[in-house]
Amino acid sequence: MTGVQQLLGILACSDLIESKGAPIAPAGMEFIDHLETPSHLPPWITEDELQIYADKFRKSGFTGGLNYYRAMDLTWELLAPWQGSKITVPTKLIVGDKDIGYESFSKPYIEGNVIKTLVPDIESVILDGHHFIHQEKPQKVSDEVISFIQKLTIN
Repeated sequence: MTGVQQLLGILACSDLIESKGAPIAPAGMEFIDHLETPSHLPPWITEDELQIYADKFRKSGFTGGLNYYRAMDLTWELLAPWQGSKITVPTKLIVGDKDIGYESFSKPYIEGNVIKTLVPDIESVILDGHHFIHQEKPQKVSDEVISFIQKLTIN
């Protein structure tokens, strides 16, 4: 379960990123071996819940989660014909303010409204939380989803 705890630590503990910098393993070292194991779990996940993840990943591996990043160049190639296209359907983005993806690269696009040029009908909600915002703040995320759906049904 240590590997799952390490991944959880990097995704759910922004203080680890702030103190250590970007999670990049030195040459010759596996990424997972570079990560520290958190001394405690965040309050929104129990040992039993984490064990369920660990058991599932032990059976299936974590390939699916990593393939997104492995295929990033291919994704750019496949989406090239739609470069500059706008997403015109109503959209709601819910993100934690301490999410590594938000902090690392998407914050200026969302807060600076660059995202609005590509997704004009977007409503962005930035909550106090990390990568697993739906687990950290389940009621708040549910309320945001419900309010989004209600707005759509009214219009």
